[in-house]
Amino acid sequence: MSLIKFIPWRPATPLNGLFDDFFTTPFKEEEGFFNPVVDIYDNDTSIVINADLPGVKKEEISVDFHNGLLTIQAARSDEKEVTEKNFYKKERATGVFKRSFTLPDTVNPDTIKAEFKDGVLKIEVEKPEETKAKQINVK
Repeated sequence: MSLIKFIPWRPATPLNGLFDDFFTTPFKEEEGFFNPVVDIYDNDTSIVINADLPGVKKEEISVDFHNGLLTIQAARSDEKEVTEKNFYKKERATGVFKRSFTLPDTVNPDTIKAEFKDGVLKIEVEKPEETKAKQINVK
């Protein structure tokens, strides 16, 4: 069994766009929206979220934490409109996106750090003391 990413604006009929999905990118975006890929991992002291945001300016990124919900918002726009006749295909999506992640209520918002470098947004959420792993010596 394989997992399939749910995309709410994708047609529900199974054969609709079958060959488009097979021969093109796996996840299509609607006009005006894009969905960046995100890696989330856990280390001993924190939860780390890496979001690929190529072409996004640092000033257009917003990271908020409220009631246990970490929300990332950003916008990406075309640098210039292409009007030449030789334009064949456009796969790079532009527009806005908003993604939210549920974090434990015990997270201290003052310990959340965000860094944007080389098109990757890295958010590090320090774990509360009670959720950190603790090594117990066996005697």
